[in-house]
Amino acid sequence: MKNILYITVIVLLVNSLRAQQLPQYTQYMLNDLAINPAVAGKDNFADMRSNNRYQWIGITDAPRTYMLTLHSPLKNRHMGLGTHIYTDIVGPTRRVGINLAYAYHIKVAEKTRVSLGLSAGIQQWGIDGHKLHLHDAGDDNLLVQYQTKIVPDFGAGLYVHNETWHIGFSAPQLYQSPIKLYPSGDGKGTLVTHFLLNGAYKFNINDDFKVEPSFLAKYANPAPVKIDIGARVIYQEQIWLGAGYRHKDAFTALIGFMYKNYLMIGYSYDFTTTNLKRYSTGTHELMLGLRFSKQQSKHWTDDTVAN
Repeated sequence: MKNILYITVIVLLVNSLRAQQLPQYTQYMLNDLAINPAVAGKDNFADMRSNNRYQWIGITDAPRTYMLTLHSPLKNRHMGLGTHIYTDIVGPTRRVGINLAYAYHIKVAEKTRVSLGLSAGIQQWGIDGHKLHLHDAGDDNLLVQYQTKIVPDFGAGLYVHNETWHIGFSAPQLYQSPIKLYPSGDGKGTLVTHFLLNGAYKFNINDDFKVEPSFLAKYANPAPVKIDIGARVIYQEQIWLGAGYRHKDAFTALIGFMYKNYLMIGYSYDFTTTNLKRYSTGTHELMLGLRFSKQQSKHWTDDTVAN
């Protein structure tokens, strides 16, 4: 049975060369830069976040994703710079990417800004032949080589936001770079342009509690639209609990904590609803965040003096 599941994972990966290719995150509402370059520099502090996702626990060589984002405004806050680094592993395959982001922010109301962003970078696709098992006799060179292919990657985004709500639209992988890992391959695999729409609104319940519903819609031809919806209950901007649903995939739960407005820890768990639930106990995702600003450095100084 494990062999059948292993083959299933590989088939899903091969199909991804012509369909959904971007890494999936449950805590998308806490790391917008991972899906939209226009987010770069949107706040008055530098922000670093890391998401580590372990999908379909219990299935051999199931997907694992590691991601790091960092962004900051420039001095006049009209522009921002950022970077997005990630590794996506599925079975014998690995995809590593790095993108640099630039955003320009336009103030359109007292507390509302419109941001336009561009990203540019590279992706390296690789497959480890030592982990392949051929059903029929063929080219044994496939079994002893680690094949890689580096391709350019470009994207763009639009982001409208204030302290209460935000909505963004982005198009990663605008240039459909060809991916040909083997010289004898058919050469039909390419990067696929994705279209992402996300948003959230924060409702004040009282002085202590807020509720923030959010959504993320993803489309890449010829795959169907995938939609995530969810909501967080936030206590004093420090502790949150949330739940969500990913269409035809999973129910999700998340919890998080913000320490003195500069250290963030978040965790989410996916309850799989597909047939894979027979073999997997679910999906774990851990998010860590750190903010850098004069306000945060004051907290560090106060803590040092207190100790």
